[in-house]
Amino acid sequence: MSADFIGRIVGMILLLIVGIFVGIYLAPLLGGYSPAWYAVLFGLVGALVGLVLTPYFTVRPFSALRRAVRQAPAERLLAAIVGLIVGLIVTALLSFPLSFLPSPFREILPFVAAILFGYLGILVMSIRQGDLFSVVRGGLPSASERISVRPNRGRAVLLDTSVIIDGRIADISRTGFIEGEMLVPRFVLSELQHIADSSDSLRRKRGRRGLDMLRRLQTESIAPVRVTDMDIEGVNEVDDKLVLLAKQLRCPIMTNDYNLNRVAELQGVTVLNINELANAVKALFLPGETLRVRLVQEGKEIDQGVGYLDDGTMVVVEEGKRYVGQEVEVMVTKVLQTAAGRMLFARLES
Repeated sequence: MSADFIGRIVGMILLLIVGIFVGIYLAPLLGGYSPAWYAVLFGLVGALVGLVLTPYFTVRPFSALRRAVRQAPAERLLAAIVGLIVGLIVTALLSFPLSFLPSPFREILPFVAAILFGYLGILVMSIRQGDLFSVVRGGLPSASERISVRPNRGRAVLLDTSVIIDGRIADISRTGFIEGEMLVPRFVLSELQHIADSSDSLRRKRGRRGLDMLRRLQTESIAPVRVTDMDIEGVNEVDDKLVLLAKQLRCPIMTNDYNLNRVAELQGVTVLNINELANAVKALFLPGETLRVRLVQEGKEIDQGVGYLDDGTMVVVEEGKRYVGQEVEVMVTKVLQTAAGRMLFARLES
């Protein structure tokens, strides 16, 4: 049984009992019917209220609080606790002078001050948590240092399973283009381990490659890489968890998965697709330019030969079939951009 269901049953029983006693107590005041009748009436109303409303005041607020605590970064939680302690200390210092006020202010104001300063302490420490931990680590940076550092501090990036298995993220991370912290959720790591333990040999190789790439990322990447325990409760699919977590953290997802790419964009989440990056940085050739390419196979059409540039761009050469296995000089006649990448059509240079 779920906690929600148990909460409803407990609330129904408690309010049923309360309703019975209230009905018996109010029977002499209301008159007209016997105390038993009022006891039954108020008991049924209490049971109904307890059955319907109890989870909204007990189980569900507790579940929401637990979910928020699990998903919040440890630094933010620590800063909030420190802020609460500071706020309560300020309240304790103010409670003595407040006790000299006339009644009822001396009874009410200390309680109000505890709520007010506790909230302000949490708010201030949460906003300035970066400076707080800078002091703990060894001194607060100067104003000029903060101005020069903060604009260059990149936002965090969530890594998908596909982009870790792909492996190119390891090379990209070494170039310094990614400035923010790269986050690998625990559920993504669990999916990698599940793939690595698969009975299918191809999936097992992909999973082990992903684990190797993650280890390489942690040792070679310029940008910090961290495995985080933040999770989304009540969601089973890894892709759905990534999208929801990215929305909560307000950070992009790095992936090669086409479906995840589209779903995330529909929900307003920024996506960094390595395939699109690779296509964007490929060398640009215009019709009329010449280049040298080695033909490695026959094309689909008659007398065509196919070769590939160093960046993977496919070059289809007319009447190049007889030159398969050789390096030839060709002139670009057409450039075609497809979903799979850029494709060049060329003819032999006479």
